[in-house]
Amino acid sequence: MEPNEKDSKYFKAKRRVAEIKKFYSSLMFYIIFISMLAGINYYTNQWRSPWFLWAAFGWGIGIFFQAIKTFQWMPFVGKDWEDRKMKQFMEEEEKHNQNRWE
Repeated sequence: MEPNEKDSKYFKAKRRVAEIKKFYSSLMFYIIFISMLAGINYYTNQWRSPWFLWAAFGWGIGIFFQAIKTFQWMPFVGKDWEDRKMKQFMEEEEKHNQNRWE
């Protein structure tokens, strides 16, 4: 294994750990603030109008998409997908050029 490849793997792993850490801190803040909003909502009107759910839903959508990106649940989200597609297109172009000259 070449030194550059080893360094590259290290930095990719480091970046991935940072993304996961960022996701969990976002999730923690989500839980804390939504809990505080729920407490304020209960204190002001005893759940007669649960307005905090709008904030929970809106922010929850953002957390959901961040989780998809962080844990790579969808194959078409993220840098790896871009790299694979670029490699595929370059290989197709190379095959096309080889067939042209044969």
